[in-house]
Amino acid sequence: MPSPDSGIDIYRIMLEKKPSYFAEALLVFPYSNKVLDRLDAYNALGKIRDLKGRLYHSASKDAEIPLFEDATRLESEKRTNAIPDPQPARELPGRETVYIRLKDVNFGNSYYRANISTSPHGVTYNLTNFKTITYIIFTVMKEEKFTALLYMEPLREGMLVYSLAGSDVTDFIANKIDVPSAISKRLAVFIGWVSDGLKATKI
Repeated sequence: MPSPDSGIDIYRIMLEKKPSYFAEALLVFPYSNKVLDRLDAYNALGKIRDLKGRLYHSASKDAEIPLFEDATRLESEKRTNAIPDPQPARELPGRETVYIRLKDVNFGNSYYRANISTSPHGVTYNLTNFKTITYIIFTVMKEEKFTALLYMEPLREGMLVYSLAGSDVTDFIANKIDVPSAISKRLAVFIGWVSDGLKATKI
């Protein structure tokens, strides 16, 4: 966990959401030809379109299928026009908010807000849904009820990627699906996305 003196309190952010379920993961992405820094971490998070087509294992279909059939950055929370991903940044911003639409294979279009903040040690990515997520006619999660947190920090051994994901789903849905598994699979997809974004900086 980040030092309390760092001002980064990832658990507090998650627990304020009062999730019914959450999962966590940690890895250290090793350096290869290049020592990565905070700017590399930030740029890895900017490639929203690279979330499209990432596979997860569907137990019901017993196959690897794309979790997100489409992924795009949006102009704003109210103006949901698709816009291109930016070119890699040359300077690290202090704070930034990004709006995203993901076409989930199970839930259709879902809309997220990502708050990105930087500290002297790392980069924090706070993703939450700003619209209700539905399945057919049923509410799966109300707005602000899904959160994924990624914290990335360059270490001597490599880039630390620590992540938490949690949600508060409706009782009807909780009785129909394996919620912990669904959260863990989505978290794994986000980690793979970030890892591939870091690989792309190895030049």
